[in-house]
Amino acid sequence: MGKIDILKEVPIFGDLSESDLQSVVGKMESQSYKKGRIILKEHSVGEHCYFLIRGRVKITRMSSDGREVILALLGPGDFFGEMSLLSGESRSANVIALEKTKAMTLNTEDFLNTLELHPKVAIGLLRELAIRLQKSDEQIASLSLSDAERRIAITLLRIAEEQGTIHQGNVTIDPLPSQQDVANMAGTTRETVSRTYRLMEEDGYVKREGRKLVILYFKRFLSDFS
Repeated sequence: MGKIDILKEVPIFGDLSESDLQSVVGKMESQSYKKGRIILKEHSVGEHCYFLIRGRVKITRMSSDGREVILALLGPGDFFGEMSLLSGESRSANVIALEKTKAMTLNTEDFLNTLELHPKVAIGLLRELAIRLQKSDEQIASLSLSDAERRIAITLLRIAEEQGTIHQGNVTIDPLPSQQDVANMAGTTRETVSRTYRLMEEDGYVKREGRKLVILYFKRFLSDFS
């Protein structure tokens, strides 16, 4: 798949013409990162926006007691790093590669010029930021109002909606984030995640297959835990 085809998968570029996409791609640089590589560091100066081509990353911050809190998991077609370029402030979170990852980048000047030259991109960006804000509000509400097991279920729903594939009413998450990463997203412990998985399997909500997790009868899961 060529760079232009990849760029079409990024929501904010979906409405651009082929020639406009070619213009944007011409300003981009490709970067590769090994598993575990810190791509962006919290409080560092923002110089680029990143568009994922391959692999997955996690967006994290450190809590006041030194625990990692996972804000989001991103995959191909997602982007990050734009907030610092828009605000002129330092990075607000860490971005870490969960596997071998490749991204295309735009520097600050080219990113802002792209928004100015292509209003459709700016509108698409506003739409994506609004969606992120809504999801963030929902996450805060779920963390503050739900017990640990319910928070884990809500976290699985969030991952399924963002990265899962549906087939005959079941949703498969592949690969499933590590139990520690799910715990960090849900604000609980790895042991609680492991116990909750076992309970969900016993109750017929999920099935684990190696690194995959299948949510059985997704509509029922959604109804019971959302």
